[in-house]
Amino acid sequence: MKFTDTRLRTILLSGAALGTLAMPGTALAQDAEQDADNINSNVIIVTASKRETTLQETPIAVSVTSGEDIEDAQVRDLIDLQTLVPSLRVSQLQSSANTNFIIRGFGNGANNPGIEPSVGVFIDGVYRSRSAAQIGDLPNIQRVEVLRGPQSTLFGKNASAGIISIVTERPQFEFGGSVEATYGNFNARILKADITGPISETLAFSIAGNINKRDGYARDLNLGTRFNDRDRWGVRGQLLWEPNSDLSVRLIGDYDKIDENCCIAANIRSVPGIFGALQLASGDPRPIEPESPFSYQVRNNFPSINKIENYGGSLQADYSLGAVSLTGITAYREVRSFTDQDSDFTSADLIGENSADTAIKTFTQEVRIASDFDGPLNFLLGGFYFNEKINVDNALAFGGDFRTYASTLIGAASGGAFSAPLIEGQLGVPQGTFFRQGQGLFDSYDYKNDSYSFFGQVDFKPVDRLTLTFGFNYTKDKKRVASNAVSTDPFSALDFVAIGNTLITQQGIATSVGQALGLPGLANAAQIGAFAAAQPAIFGQIQAGSAAFARANNLNPAVNQLLGLRSLQFLPPYLNFPNAVEDGRTKDDDFAYTIRANYEVTDNVNVYLTYATGFKASSFNLGRDSRPSAADFIPGSPVNNPAASPIRDAGLALPNLTTGSRFAGPENSEVYEAGLKAQWPLVAFNLAVFQQSIKGFQSNIFTGTGFALANAGEQSTFGIEFDGTVQPAPGVNIFVAMTYLDPTYDSFVNSAFGDLSGTTPAGIPALSASMGGSYTHEFASGMTWSVRGDYAYESDVQIIEGLNAFGPGNQQAGARQFRREVNLVNASTTLELTNGLAVSLWARNLLDAQYITTVFDSVAQAGSVSGYPNQPRTYGGSVRFKF
Repeated sequence: MKFTDTRLRTILLSGAALGTLAMPGTALAQDAEQDADNINSNVIIVTASKRETTLQETPIAVSVTSGEDIEDAQVRDLIDLQTLVPSLRVSQLQSSANTNFIIRGFGNGANNPGIEPSVGVFIDGVYRSRSAAQIGDLPNIQRVEVLRGPQSTLFGKNASAGIISIVTERPQFEFGGSVEATYGNFNARILKADITGPISETLAFSIAGNINKRDGYARDLNLGTRFNDRDRWGVRGQLLWEPNSDLSVRLIGDYDKIDENCCIAANIRSVPGIFGALQLASGDPRPIEPESPFSYQVRNNFPSINKIENYGGSLQADYSLGAVSLTGITAYREVRSFTDQDSDFTSADLIGENSADTAIKTFTQEVRIASDFDGPLNFLLGGFYFNEKINVDNALAFGGDFRTYASTLIGAASGGAFSAPLIEGQLGVPQGTFFRQGQGLFDSYDYKNDSYSFFGQVDFKPVDRLTLTFGFNYTKDKKRVASNAVSTDPFSALDFVAIGNTLITQQGIATSVGQALGLPGLANAAQIGAFAAAQPAIFGQIQAGSAAFARANNLNPAVNQLLGLRSLQFLPPYLNFPNAVEDGRTKDDDFAYTIRANYEVTDNVNVYLTYATGFKASSFNLGRDSRPSAADFIPGSPVNNPAASPIRDAGLALPNLTTGSRFAGPENSEVYEAGLKAQWPLVAFNLAVFQQSIKGFQSNIFTGTGFALANAGEQSTFGIEFDGTVQPAPGVNIFVAMTYLDPTYDSFVNSAFGDLSGTTPAGIPALSASMGGSYTHEFASGMTWSVRGDYAYESDVQIIEGLNAFGPGNQQAGARQFRREVNLVNASTTLELTNGLAVSLWARNLLDAQYITTVFDSVAQAGSVSGYPNQPRTYGGSVRFKF
């Protein structure tokens, strides 16, 4: 990729100048745990390598955001964190339960509980396996570490793209705590409190709680209600037992709950014929808002439901045997979520229900032993066990307006030749059989996953200042999935190829017999019967010729007009599994490893070279678009005698059954990386250059009613990352972080939108940057005043790779018009008194930047496109008291 964008050049050159002249500091927003004796110290403690080391000593590309910076920047959850970490992208999609994490352009995992994320999220060393379990208001945070690139060597589950590690404050043996109240626009009310202290000389506790409420910033004009509100709360308690200096036991329990009306989708592209059908069905002259997504005005016919409970506990024990230490972490978690949404996003009652009821139970166990020898050799060895059970019940059902809507579209698609009542009459079924309210697809899945891994790392120092590292991880992963799906939509079960074949044959016979009898039109049934009896030989020729013509043309839309109705067959019969052909099981194993050389050029400058591989096991599609593979089934109507396939041979073929995937195979990643870390008392910077790739990337694309899961052949990215800080004067701190990415689909032949090989993956900006600074002034009385501002930028990028709205062959070209550029400015100021009281004013997205986060094919509205607008400007004030 060439640097053709003037702004991109300017920002890169500015960053390079800052790096050369100011030699900026450590990972972005860095100022965790400063030395009490030196307020200008840049020493940051991290646990990226599962040992406590300074950031300077850690030869891994890692960004660290301290709890203080999270507090000052008013970062409320992981979605906000991306404004401080350019290599991290976080998106919330159609519900509060779906959040997707991407690092260096790699990542997936949202929207489908069977698809595990490529970016692993850990909170206090405990793996959080699904996005619903990863949302939180970040109470009492010490720091957040974002590890970039494959991290499978030391992390036992799904770290092929990177790691987000959240570390909370440990209980203290001195009483202390804080209370914070915030009020902002959209009637935002936030209350946070924590307290910690000793129970005895060896036992300490802490408890933290938070309430986060906000009215919706979007308005539903049809319902007269607010959308995209906040309503969540949580509590977290800890006990710390330290009977002596060698043993530490930490018990953590937490519970949080979300009950929100989220998330709106705006109309981006509408089609006149579809708009007219919506008007007729709903009786609403404006069933959707015009193409003005940043009005934050929508029209739905029922509010969304997002009820999520996330709770669990963990027990960590650390025991020191001198130069060797032992660590064990046992954890159990549950996530229960129920979501329902008017997923057609119109005032017409088309989709009366689109619900998902999910229960996730996860048990993890980690043990490890690490050395701290004075000699040249040190090691870390460990094991990780993961057991998870998921139960999912989905429902997609027609609403009360769908029959009128569908009948209108049937008439349009057939040129007025058909309607729902007419088709019912021709097939001899009762009127009202098709598109009845409550008909739909009701699918449930039972998912079980067992995984274990053994990992280790050896550090060898053959000479002073040089460390050679070898790390490994052997993982074995087993999954079992069973489905129980039932479609009650009889229209979707109609074989229009076979029905059309019959109609074409009948019409051919009636036409030919009419011509033979000299009739002005078609012969009727009585005339055909009489002709067949009187002229059997000629009738046999007419019959054979008509049948041959029908077989040759039953897939020709110009002849078989019924084919135009297949776009309304949203919910065809579902082939459940396991079955005689598909066992619903996957078994994966992998040996991942890391080879690294780290050299301390001086006491202040380190360089490193790394080659690492990563692994993520197979993922299942637990949704209505789960389909047999092309190897197991060849689609086609029986009247055309499709080729044999295992499913057809086993007698399992169903009407309109198509192919896709039940699961996507493993991801295998690798990275070549060179890095430099430099640190002085007032300035420091990090630089990383890498070539990273993932073979078998698990692509998950929305198709209009569900999600298509497929493996890309290979996706690779060349990248440069720079971050640093400088303190040019007392109280002044300036930071800058930049990421340049040049991604490519080296091979992706069978995507949902055709062959994407050689194209640029959508949604990955070439340049992302975060920069800003803070100034703190201390008055003679000891009172302090600080001001902080930051700017987050993403260069112009295509949002999505393809859209079915533009028809076969045009999905990629049509999607190119949908792009976004991000320019976000955040600011805050705080006055802190000597008695622990602090007052802050803050604003996020201060300049009210507007952009579409993603677009997708509108549900049940062929040719239309919907999208999610970003959150508008928010601002408010906070009062905090620390004691």
